[in-house]
Order: sequence, then C-alpha cells, then structure tokens
Amino acid sequence: MKQAIHPELHEVTAHCACGNSFTTRTTLPEIRATICSSCHPFYTGEQKFLDTAGRIEKFEKRFKKGIKRA
Repeated sequence: MKQAIHPELHEVTAHCACGNSFTTRTTLPEIRATICSSCHPFYTGEQKFLDTAGRIEKFEKRFKKGIKRA
C-alpha cells in the first residue's frame, strides 16, 4: 500500500436540522445535514403517497395495454 496518499479520517459529530446528532468518521471536518433517519418521513412512518390527477392510474392503464411505438 502506498504511503501518504490516503485522506486523513476525523471523528466528528454529525448534526441534523431536527436536533439529532451522532458520531461518525469522515474525511470532512464537520457534517451538517438537513434530514436524517430520525426525521425522514420514510423512517418515521409518516410517508404519504400523493396521487395528483390520477397519474398512477394513467400510467398503469397505458402500460397494461403495452408500449405504443411511434
């Protein structure tokens, strides 16, 4: 393994906008995130599926018949 080519790892505390923080190792001196697993809707179970103007049904109807070639 070559010497002096690898980046230096720092142990830092990552901070989220929700107030959550955790310790990790990275090559960056500081980590600030806008969203983490404590506040992300997918992980908290608050995820909502929005179907605006029947897009899912329109997609399924179009591809149920097969792909139309131009």
